Amino acid sequence: MSSAHSRPGTRPAPDEATGPAPAGGTAAAALRDLLGLLRRHAPAEHFAHPAAAARAAGAGRADLALVEEATEAALAVRRTLDQHRRREAELSALFDTASDLAALTDLDAVLRAIVRRARLLLRTDVAYLTLNDPAAGDTFMRVTDGCASAAFQQLRLGMGEGLGGLVAQTARPYASADYRADTRFQHTAAIDAGVGEEGLRGILGVPLRVGSRVIGVLYAADRSTRDFAPDQIALLASLADHAAVAIDGARLLEETRAALVELNAATATARAQSEALRRAAETHDRLTDIVLRGGDVADVAAEIAALLDGGLVVQDADGTELARVGAAAPAPPADGVAASRAGGRAVAVDGVWVSAVLAGPELLGSVALSGRPDLTDSDRRLFERASLDTALLLLLRRSVAEAEDRVRGELLDDLLTAAHAGDPRHAGSLTLRARRLGVDLAAPTAVLVLDAEGDPRARLAAQAMRHARALRGLAGPHSGHVVLLAPAADPGPLAARLAADLGAALGAPVTVGAAGPATGHDRLPAVHAEALRCLRALTALGRTGEGASLPDLGFVGVLLGDRADLTGYVRRVLGPVLDYDARRGTDLVRTLEAYFDQGASPARAKDVLHVHVNTVVQRLDRAARLLGADWNSPARALELQLALRLNRLSRPPRPRPA
Repeated sequence: MSSAHSRPGTRPAPDEATGPAPAGGTAAAALRDLLGLLRRHAPAEHFAHPAAAARAAGAGRADLALVEEATEAALAVRRTLDQHRRREAELSALFDTASDLAALTDLDAVLRAIVRRARLLLRTDVAYLTLNDPAAGDTFMRVTDGCASAAFQQLRLGMGEGLGGLVAQTARPYASADYRADTRFQHTAAIDAGVGEEGLRGILGVPLRVGSRVIGVLYAADRSTRDFAPDQIALLASLADHAAVAIDGARLLEETRAALVELNAATATARAQSEALRRAAETHDRLTDIVLRGGDVADVAAEIAALLDGGLVVQDADGTELARVGAAAPAPPADGVAASRAGGRAVAVDGVWVSAVLAGPELLGSVALSGRPDLTDSDRRLFERASLDTALLLLLRRSVAEAEDRVRGELLDDLLTAAHAGDPRHAGSLTLRARRLGVDLAAPTAVLVLDAEGDPRARLAAQAMRHARALRGLAGPHSGHVVLLAPAADPGPLAARLAADLGAALGAPVTVGAAGPATGHDRLPAVHAEALRCLRALTALGRTGEGASLPDLGFVGVLLGDRADLTGYVRRVLGPVLDYDARRGTDLVRTLEAYFDQGASPARAKDVLHVHVNTVVQRLDRAARLLGADWNSPARALELQLALRLNRLSRPPRPRPA
């Protein structure tokens, strides 16, 4: 036989030069061929060729038996070598897997790597992994590789249910060559439906254990029947052990990261709180300094608005605006003020933050912040602290106002007391005291006497004092009423406006009788008496809740006034008709006199006027357009008749005809 062997799988040819080999040489050649096949790791079917060649060469029985025995031994050696090589490859793969898992820090990446490596090592169609849920008491599908069924990927297995539930419960590996027909396991409709939809038959499951605790199950499965060898079960179990350690390490790493994130968040929160406290303390010091240096509400509001970067409105307890920073800043909503007062905290209403300004249970006012709907906790506390400083300022402001009101009230009493009216020394003292309070007694001054239904005199006096300060006047209680002095040339419109404003503020009708103006403080007692008569007249006429002066009351004012302005009364009542006669040269005034003198009869008036009745009617229509549609009503008719009489008395008599 030639020393050169044929390729694996080919039968060696005999040496033609030497002829057939002797029997003993044939057996030796067969043994050499078997060793060569082992060395080349030839396929198993090639190991039958040396025995066939020995038989063809005419080897004896003993040699053939030796060759066949050597062939079996060579095949056994080959199988052993195959097992060692496979085991070596598996160990290498396990080492590679352990190295790969150690390099991973994300739990999802670890789980995907485990499942993918299991599928590759066992050469299966599918690999998947379930994790135990201690809260639910079951195990759920976590990661799959090679799966196509959505229902299978969403399976949950109760402890003891199916192959996986049994592995999770007992912490032992289980394998099934054909799961669908395997009666060892507790089949459920959901598990069988998912396994059937995925088409799985042969399934192997091994536990994922951390110490004595099972955290899940690792599976390898085929879509055809398959018997899993013990070394394959051991291989998957080894991979599961590595995987469990990697999973636990990744979980601990995530927990550590979460703890670090929480620690960093807590540190940041502590820093933010410390900064907020420092900022709040500085703000409180700045606001307190503004208050102690004599700053007003506008100064505090400007400081708060600048600190919080928003618009601000400050109101007192009655809703009067005290300060505004930011043109678009809305007034504090009433429901927000009530909620803040009840809870003692700032509240948000429609994007506006509202804080009640309190002194104990007493409401002093409110502060509204706009433009900051997303106010942080620290800024909210800063806003609340600012309301405390506002309360301090309002308390000081009220104390000063109360002291000033007492001084103003004393001056008012002295001005309205007639006992010292002729004393020049007293007059000089009054002038000096008034000048210190910003009141000019030399200006024409109106006197207004106020009365409110339900007698809320204290509230009425407080509101009157506020209006008096705005008008640069005086106000306060006097002789059972609230009296207000203010510079005004025409007291009637001022009285009407005050009656409306004070009535709205108090929620009750306020009646205001006015008189004046008085020039010089010595006239004030007499003007006050006239304003008091006007107030009583308004009440007697049923005009409660209105404000007027005596001239506004018509002939009643003429009768009650100390200084009857007859000409002014005639002008107020007959002015349009008098002007028309003066411009056109007509005689509407005389026509009205004749009409009323003849009992409001145009037919009798025509005889007095010596004109046709249609002329009388036309003149009366013209007078009605000038005086108003109600000119002939009883009240207006009375006013007109009195004015016509006064006008007749005041004009010079007509010369008699020659």
